[in-house]
Amino acid sequence: MAVQDAGVPRLAGGGSGFSVLNDQRVRGVLFQVLLVIGVVSFAWWLISNTAANLRDQGIEFGFGILWNTAGFSINQTLIEYQENSTYGRVYIVGLLNTLLVAALGVVLATVLGFIVGIARLSNNWIIARAATVYIEVLRNLPLLLQIFIWYFAVLRLLPAKREALDMGPFGLLNIAGWYAPSPVLGEGFWLVVVALLLAILGCFAISSWARKRLAATGQPFPVFLASVGLIVAALVVSLILVALIWGKPLTLEYPTLGNFGPRGGARLFPELMGLLLALSTYTASFIAEIVRAGILAVSKGQTEASYSLGLRSGPTLRLVIIPQAMRVIIPPLTSQYLNLTKNSSLAVAIAYPDLVSVFAGTALNQTGRAVEFILITMATYLMISLITSLFMNWYNARMALVER
Repeated sequence: MAVQDAGVPRLAGGGSGFSVLNDQRVRGVLFQVLLVIGVVSFAWWLISNTAANLRDQGIEFGFGILWNTAGFSINQTLIEYQENSTYGRVYIVGLLNTLLVAALGVVLATVLGFIVGIARLSNNWIIARAATVYIEVLRNLPLLLQIFIWYFAVLRLLPAKREALDMGPFGLLNIAGWYAPSPVLGEGFWLVVVALLLAILGCFAISSWARKRLAATGQPFPVFLASVGLIVAALVVSLILVALIWGKPLTLEYPTLGNFGPRGGARLFPELMGLLLALSTYTASFIAEIVRAGILAVSKGQTEASYSLGLRSGPTLRLVIIPQAMRVIIPPLTSQYLNLTKNSSLAVAIAYPDLVSVFAGTALNQTGRAVEFILITMATYLMISLITSLFMNWYNARMALVER
């Protein structure tokens, strides 16, 4: 005869199913699996429903259109491109132009942002107020308006196409862009590149050795001066060696002013210049505030301790304050890098041939394949953002304070 506890029935099998579900790890895995199944099912339903609606309207869906001929020209390309190139080639051209302005903008905005952020904390009243005005003005003006200001109100005031502003060794400048000296590589220049790479590796080795020496003996080593000296020595020795064996390893082609404007050299288009100036100065105003907040987050006792050890203000800022402030600066700095990359899509306003302008703009209008082109563009910006975030997270983990 089965015996039951008073008022508490028991299930067959001893309730093992409920005991498994009571395990927190099992529930966590189960819920994640259910979530993945739900997301995949929703995505599959969305894609199949979209494809069915497109078929009902007689619209084709597929990415084979990327191999069709584009039939239009692009004024600025980093790779070879002609009117008979494919839409896939258009995508690569737009992607490279986007990465170009994003990479240059990140470097310029970071350098300018650090300078302005440190300047705002200066004891000099004029420098501090000038940095404050820069930050408050630029970060409160719409970015699109700043792009228009740089492109239409500044660059359009340059000399006409048949004239040019002579900048000496830096080339010529007019309304059509900046004609900079173009390097012409000679035979044997590969040796100079190898020497430069070896010198850079040597700089990393010197930096690592200097840190170990400082930790062991407390004596600093001039890493910057030693690195500069090593790079300069490697360049000079390799250039002399190549010149003795093959001749001139590197020459510069300077632009000349002709009847129809400057000729020769490397041309930097005004669309790129206007977009780059607007993006870098605008983003630098936000980076400056991030840098200022990071420096203020470091205890003032660190500065006083450095001064008591005999360090001047410059080495104190570079060796003591900034390394500690970076732990506060890096996370919000990542967001500014992502914003700069995404804001580069405003280039369509001044006809800079970035990914949105030539691929999700001109190419989309010609083909009418909005779904495919928009999906590719969205996936591209997502991948750029994810790669940037991964790199900055790695750098943030490297700079994080490791407790003993």
